[in-house]
Amino acid sequence: MPEPETQNQNTPAEVSFSGGIVLFDGVCNLCNHSVDFIMKRDKASYFRFTSIQSPKAQSLLKERNFREPNLDSVLLIEGPKVYQKSSAALRIARRLRGAWPLLYVLVVIPKPLRDLVYTWLAHNRYRWFGKRETCRLPSPEERALFL
Repeated sequence: MPEPETQNQNTPAEVSFSGGIVLFDGVCNLCNHSVDFIMKRDKASYFRFTSIQSPKAQSLLKERNFREPNLDSVLLIEGPKVYQKSSAALRIARRLRGAWPLLYVLVVIPKPLRDLVYTWLAHNRYRWFGKRETCRLPSPEERALFL
């Protein structure tokens, strides 16, 4: 199966847990609903979250020499690797409870085709789902899951 798009293989000391970090557009309603969706189905609290606009996200990406993060894409950091667009979404899905891991079979579709669909959805997300004025702030119950 295809491997990730990553720009650096150095593991930062800053990440002290072995799970994945989801970087999402904090003002996008679709993205925020996706975070809620992931949290409800996350096996063993594997994921942590931060908005892509946050200084923490920028620091994590800089540590991995990942340049020009695109706000039109969810990013997933697993160890030293940064996944984006459809690759990130599919890797997230395979960690969720229920039938969602079955979607990972879509990884056999060539990445350019998967990303074309992803980019179309991302391009229209504000128009279809709306946008917040400010980035999401986690509730007290969610705080442990956010960086």
